[in-house]
Amino acid sequence: MMLVLNTGSSSIKIAVFDAALNLVIQGNITGVGHAGRMTLGDDKSDVISTDHADALDHLLDCLVARGIPLDQITSAAHRVVHGGRRLTAPCRITDETIAQINAMIPLAPLHNPPALAGIAAVTAQLPDVPQFASFDTAFHATQPEVATAYALPKAQRDAGIQRYGFHGLSYAGMVRQFGDAVPPRLLALHLGAGVSLCAIKQGKSLATSMGYSPLSGPTMATRTGDIDGMAVLRIAQELGLEAATHLLNNESGLLGLSGTSADMRTLLADPSDAAQFAVDHFIWSVVHQAGSLIAVMEGVDGIGFTGGIGENSAPIRDRIMARLAWLGDVPTHIIPADEERQIAIDATSLL
Repeated sequence: MMLVLNTGSSSIKIAVFDAALNLVIQGNITGVGHAGRMTLGDDKSDVISTDHADALDHLLDCLVARGIPLDQITSAAHRVVHGGRRLTAPCRITDETIAQINAMIPLAPLHNPPALAGIAAVTAQLPDVPQFASFDTAFHATQPEVATAYALPKAQRDAGIQRYGFHGLSYAGMVRQFGDAVPPRLLALHLGAGVSLCAIKQGKSLATSMGYSPLSGPTMATRTGDIDGMAVLRIAQELGLEAATHLLNNESGLLGLSGTSADMRTLLADPSDAAQFAVDHFIWSVVHQAGSLIAVMEGVDGIGFTGGIGENSAPIRDRIMARLAWLGDVPTHIIPADEERQIAIDATSLL
């Protein structure tokens, strides 16, 4: 069986697949590092963990309690957000791979360290099990340089400051689920706590809204989305670099606009002006990005929604499509985000 881990800064998602890639069990643990919540199959419980290794140990102990002994785990696969310029395809994890993921920490300081913690935790528990990595940036490696380059001097571009794009596993899974029926020009919208759009032409990424980091693009749950660089510099001068980074990533977006919540369901149910303005801002920013990506593809043949909001919020989908009614009768699709299965498929191809 294959163990798949999607490790975040304070959470771990886990899934176990059999040799035929049938899902055996899935779950998650939140609040890593302090009091949190664990869900595994139908079981839910409060849990306190000290770090990612402790949290993973708890999840593995619970797998054993559910009748899945660790000696049945024959491989493990991980989601890694940033692979940089070198790691542009799924790969087996080696010392060199780990060194490259480490080298990308300055480009993804909130995302790559937890992935490395997950890899280390599996190594400690299952030292002889081969491990594999899939990268959120890899799907966008097909983009032309004109789409990825910032208008910076060569020294900065050579240092790796460019558009990378994220949510690649979600988009790869969407293309896989379409199969031969994938629209030639597909506008894909991953709407969740993180939000991005992708122009997918002939099944390949042509352009996407996220850039050097997952901060850019439409309004998100707690991230600003697009913001002028000079505004960022002013905030950093006033608050300091660390506080500015936290504000832009954790205190902005829907939360910053509403002043109350980052949860779209809560905001939709809140009649206050601030809450409704946050929702309006979200809709406007998504449509703004959509128009740009449709122009890049020179048209659109289908629109795909995925992610927690994209899949589950009909009011948001309807309001976005109402603003895009000028496109005419473009087919829309709701595609379940299935990143863990995509990771398992990637690893199986390497096995």
